[in-house]
Amino acid sequence: MSTIQPVILTADHDALLGFYTKLFGAKEIFRVPAESPAFYLGLRIGDTDLGLVSKPDPGTGAAPRILLSIDVDDVDETLGRVEAGGSISSGPNDMPWGQRVAHIQDPDGNPLNLTQPIPACFRQGEREPLGQRE
Repeated sequence: MSTIQPVILTADHDALLGFYTKLFGAKEIFRVPAESPAFYLGLRIGDTDLGLVSKPDPGTGAAPRILLSIDVDDVDETLGRVEAGGSISSGPNDMPWGQRVAHIQDPDGNPLNLTQPIPACFRQGEREPLGQRE
């Protein structure tokens, strides 16, 4: 288990489980109770654990105070699959600190960043390596 584990409260386990499984390859590693319907689902994405807790009315309220940032192999390709239940907020953009970033939301509206490192040979806003442009 991760030392720090984000846990999302949701009224719809199935929608979030499907979203995180299809988009990021999440694997269910733990379920309480073992028989459905589950109160808690433990997921693993890469080397990180993510929890989903069933709450009939998780509320909406003020703007979120937590943002999940998930490293992916290819932001553009992953962004093309977000419509599997989520929505696109903005991006992708090459950031000056060396990441390509897109902003999305899961089916419950929780904000996520899709990130991938960009090689140092790229300059912000350019998708062709330096020296290969005409």
